[in-house]
Amino acid sequence: MSGSDPASVAVGLTLFRPSPAQVEAVCRLAAASPGPVLAFDNGGLPAGAAEALERAGIRLLSAGRNLGIAAALNALAETATGLGARRILLLDQDAGPQGEMLRALLAAADRLDGASPPPAVIGPRPLAGAGHKAPAYPVHAGKAPRDGLVPVDFLATSGSLVDLAAFARIGPFRADYFIDAVDLEWCFRAWARGYSCWMAPEAGLAHHVGSGTIRGPFGLAMPRQPLFRMATYLRNSAYGLRLPHLPAGWKLRQGLYLPVQVLLYWRDAGYRPRVLSRLLAALRDGLMGRLGPPRDLP
Repeated sequence: MSGSDPASVAVGLTLFRPSPAQVEAVCRLAAASPGPVLAFDNGGLPAGAAEALERAGIRLLSAGRNLGIAAALNALAETATGLGARRILLLDQDAGPQGEMLRALLAAADRLDGASPPPAVIGPRPLAGAGHKAPAYPVHAGKAPRDGLVPVDFLATSGSLVDLAAFARIGPFRADYFIDAVDLEWCFRAWARGYSCWMAPEAGLAHHVGSGTIRGPFGLAMPRQPLFRMATYLRNSAYGLRLPHLPAGWKLRQGLYLPVQVLLYWRDAGYRPRVLSRLLAALRDGLMGRLGPPRDLP
């Protein structure tokens, strides 16, 4: 069975308190997928949802509590490998049927056959959902595009087609990050360990981060997120400044941008002292290497 055969691709979904409509959408996705479909429940399936997922042929993984996105992704990749899958398409619960996107990503994988360094992950072009800011993927310096595909420093996990053999060599997502910047750290680690990350512009996927957009001067924009999410992002980003496989140029830009994000978020929160204190504590925790689940996780 070819690695570009859709049947050789597992679909791995992360679930966090999905609505009944999202559960129904996941079941429809499973019905259209030729390969195995896995879902990791990070705590909070509505009544009857587990039974509905299992009736749809979805293999449900669950620890009964929220372990974070990284632990969920690692469990999905490990299970897919055990089932003999060559690749895994990672999706979140907001993603609808993705047959056309998967075909485009598999075609991109064929075009990257023989590329050096070999691809670890191929993802779609990010699209902005209504009222949301689409993430931007920096082009990887020193690596030329190939057949219309763009080498990028990193891309979001949702919508990503991950090569499971490469995943085994690069290592798992950092579970101590818990949620934010998990994909960024892993992709930079992939480049450092002799693999590459690519975006396929012909494939697109809308991303919905937060509940809207916070806008600042000079065109600056960032997602509006709950305080614990923003704090976790700041903590993990600050910790990334300590990691040798993150490039110096990225660290410099982050070092300049993080204080701006703190000020924008604090302004959006009405300059409440409690909010600023939480954000500054998160930066301190990151610089000191204090990771793990956020202490104010809902």
